[in-house]
Amino acid sequence: MEFTRLPHPAPVSDADRTAAIADPGFGAVFTDHMISIDYDEGEGWHSATLGPREPIALDPAASVLHYAQEVFEGMKAYRLADGTMALFRPEANAARFNKSAARLAMPDLPEDVFVEAVKQMVLADKDWFPSVEGGSLYIRPFMFANEHFLGVRPAKKYKFLVILSPAGNYFKSGAPAVSVWISDYTRAAPGGTGEAKCGGNYAASLVPTGEAFAKGHDQVVFLDAAEHKWIEELGGMNLFFVFDDGSIITPPLRGTILPGITRDSIITLAREQGLDVREEMYSIDQWREDAASGKLVETFACGTAAVVTAVGKVAGRDGEFTIGSGGPGQVTSSIREKLVSIQRGTVEDRHGWVTRLD
Repeated sequence: MEFTRLPHPAPVSDADRTAAIADPGFGAVFTDHMISIDYDEGEGWHSATLGPREPIALDPAASVLHYAQEVFEGMKAYRLADGTMALFRPEANAARFNKSAARLAMPDLPEDVFVEAVKQMVLADKDWFPSVEGGSLYIRPFMFANEHFLGVRPAKKYKFLVILSPAGNYFKSGAPAVSVWISDYTRAAPGGTGEAKCGGNYAASLVPTGEAFAKGHDQVVFLDAAEHKWIEELGGMNLFFVFDDGSIITPPLRGTILPGITRDSIITLAREQGLDVREEMYSIDQWREDAASGKLVETFACGTAAVVTAVGKVAGRDGEFTIGSGGPGQVTSSIREKLVSIQRGTVEDRHGWVTRLD
């Protein structure tokens, strides 16, 4: 697919850009450009453009506003040690994007088009890469239904876009380990959209996450819908539990958990280090008991935005408990270092995960 490059009438000045990316936080600063591709039933994908980031015109009856046909991805661009820009496993994001789209009755976007759109966006706005420690360009590809009609059926028109946001630390506290709240709310149910990366899942998490924040915690833990017993996700991140015998458990993908690309990468890296990683159910009661006995020595969350983050304290209606020393443990730190080193190009990429862009 050919991309048309549209001129930008008023890009941000060098001085204003430098000021904006000095301490960008997460998700608050955006770059100059965006990618846009349209879809019409019968014609397919067309009109691919790379142009100025600007507001989107929507009819009040646009399907996304009424029936929530919308999916997205989260990924990052990194600057390698030699100054080259790079992506981490973009093909996996493209495949997951289409799996999410299928669950919401939306059209596939060819994976090569997805990856090419991301590459072109990063190269267009690479000067927005922040110099802060651990900085990256957060990439948000997304698709929504923009046909205007009222009626419960899949739309016939869609728009795919890619925007970029210079990013620093995900958690505002900046603490080496986060504190989490066990929610009474349910994030996803069997047969639902839990494994799709769609906005509705995140909208449903806002009240429980707000409750966790109000109680002084950094994130929320969701349990299963059927028994409200089994640990599933930490907000929008996957969880791992590390035991004193060196083994690791992570909740299995049962259709209610987002299949994280960081999660999959960690499982691979941990097994390469000789660690026994099992995908099996783990209950909230067992979590509390194992932490108290010392059998459980570490817990960490992972995801594109937060990378790998230690969980130090867990609280809920039945009280709270501390995991290990309350800070990052040896396994958590080792896995994070290995993953980040691959992403930043400071160690050998044995899996072909890193895609260099220039």
